[in-house]
Amino acid sequence: MTEVNEFGQPVGDVVRDWSPAQRPAAGTLRGRYCTLEHLEPARHADDLYDAYAAAPDARDWTYLGVGPFTAREDYRDWAQGAASSMDPWHYAVVDNSTGRALGTLALMRQDPTNGVIEVGWVTFSRALQRTWASTEAHYLLMRYVFDELGYRRYEWKCDSLNAPSRKAAARLGFSYEGTFRQAVVVKGRSRDTAWFSLTDGEWPGVRAGFEAWLDPGNADDGGRQLSPLRTRA
Repeated sequence: MTEVNEFGQPVGDVVRDWSPAQRPAAGTLRGRYCTLEHLEPARHADDLYDAYAAAPDARDWTYLGVGPFTAREDYRDWAQGAASSMDPWHYAVVDNSTGRALGTLALMRQDPTNGVIEVGWVTFSRALQRTWASTEAHYLLMRYVFDELGYRRYEWKCDSLNAPSRKAAARLGFSYEGTFRQAVVVKGRSRDTAWFSLTDGEWPGVRAGFEAWLDPGNADDGGRQLSPLRTRA
C-alpha cells in the first residue's frame, strides 16, 4: 500500500532503522572457484596482460573507456592508476586452480549515504568468460555489497549496444530500468547507457539462485552445469 502524507500526497515507504552503508575496503573475497583480490599491479598486472593478449582480437574492449592495450607497460601503467583509486575500488579475479589473475571488476559510484553502489569495469579475459569462476566473482561481490557493507541498491550500467553485457545483467538477476540517451562520450563516440539494478529486497532470492548453481552437486562428471542459473522466481 502506498504511503500518504498529511497533505494526501503519495510518498515513498519509510526506511526504518537506516544507517549509511560502508565503503568497500576488503582486500580479499574468497570463493570456491575464484578469489577477488584488491588489484595489486606487482602481483596481477602481468597475468592480466597475458590473459587479455591471448584473445584473437580486441572486441572485448569495444565498449570500455580504455584499451585495448598493445604494450605490457601501458597496461601496467593503467593498473597502477586503478590500484590507487578508492572509487572505483578494483579487484582482480584470481582463478583458484591456477593462482593466475584472469580479469577485473570494480565497485564504483559509491554512495553510502543512500546505500547505492555500482559494479563496473568488468573486464574478463576469454579464459574467464563463461566459467564457474566468472559467475562466482559476481556472486562474491554481491554478497559483500549486501550482506557486509549494507547497501540497498546495486547497479549495473553498460553501453546500450553492448548485447553481451545486457544479457549478463539479466542472467545475474538485475532488472532493466531504462536507457539514458547521449549519456557520455566514449572513445569519441556518443553512448546511450542502459541502466540495471538489484535491490536488497530482491537479493535473498538471487543469492539462493547463485548458491544452488555454484553448489558442486550442480555439475556432471565433466564439470558442466546440470541446471541453469535461476535468479528470478
